[in-house]
Amino acid sequence: MKLGIVGLPNVGKSTLFNAITNAGAQSANYPFCTIEPNVGMVAVPDERLDRLAEMYHPKKYTPATIEFVDIAGLVKGASKGEGLGNKFLSHIREVDAIIHVVRCFESTEIIHVDGSVDPIRDIDVIELELILSDLELVQRRIDRTTKALKGDKKLQPELDFLKRLEAHLSEGHSARSLELEGDLEQAVLADMPLLSSKPVIFCANLSDDDLFGGAGENPHYLRVCERAKEEGAGVIAVCAQAEQEIAGLSGEERRAFLADLGIEESGLDKLIKASYALLGLISFLTAGEPEVRAWTIRKGTRAPQAAGKIHSDFERGFIRAEIVAFDDLMACGSMAAAREKGLVRSEGKDYVMQDGDVTLFRFNV
Repeated sequence: MKLGIVGLPNVGKSTLFNAITNAGAQSANYPFCTIEPNVGMVAVPDERLDRLAEMYHPKKYTPATIEFVDIAGLVKGASKGEGLGNKFLSHIREVDAIIHVVRCFESTEIIHVDGSVDPIRDIDVIELELILSDLELVQRRIDRTTKALKGDKKLQPELDFLKRLEAHLSEGHSARSLELEGDLEQAVLADMPLLSSKPVIFCANLSDDDLFGGAGENPHYLRVCERAKEEGAGVIAVCAQAEQEIAGLSGEERRAFLADLGIEESGLDKLIKASYALLGLISFLTAGEPEVRAWTIRKGTRAPQAAGKIHSDFERGFIRAEIVAFDDLMACGSMAAAREKGLVRSEGKDYVMQDGDVTLFRFNV
């Protein structure tokens, strides 16, 4: 799963990407520093794996991961090619969800592309460019469908929906805010790679004084929270510069630093977890001496399909899944004790996997 980090130039996208991935993406104080997208994999923080590792002392420890893509800064007119906009928009089209970095800090040292800090204006600029790009795509689809309608009248409901979507976008509303009516509309929308239909988390980039002194007193951040609420989007407060410095510490130093600040987890950990949830993902766990591992699946995945994540033979020859809830396993202290108490369940092909299921698949091929 890919998450694209987007925003105006000089809002802290590459700094945030460096902190998330430690990949060393270029970061500088001028627009269009990033042209080709930087890509990095990041582990999803999961304390449950740490506790399973303490129980099993495995030879291998494998967390779930998400791919982050640092996309160059967009500017007004991007949908018409301004600032290499078409190229940058194509990069956004390839991701599953958007992390929209919004500048919420004042600084005379870091230049804002529009000369002042106004997070709502900045959000509107990016949103409008995504919507305009989508509008052009929808209009081309309408033209094709109108022509095809002459030979296939069954396409009329699709054309009606496309025109309703066109009107919605023309009013400056994102595709994700359109209320869909029925399976056909969902299928048509899913078939089009619309930028404004992608789920979004607003990442409010604050100064370290504002973040650690109380983000709730920063008026820019509060405005972003209001906007996120209106759009049904998530919002996470971070200080990208501080997070980049924290990311360079060892695990123990990092925990001690956060403890001194009275913080349980970093803004980046919160962002990564929120991103995982944004995509509708959960983890089931496998544990033993060879390996402790988190496996990524979508919410609603049934047991055989989850088994297929490990190996296609597991799905093809699925017999049953032996499952214990993570909390139950921890309370019992061992799998054997959980079995004795009847907490290890045998689940069949119709079982819907739950987040944190500690699982052993039985199969035969």
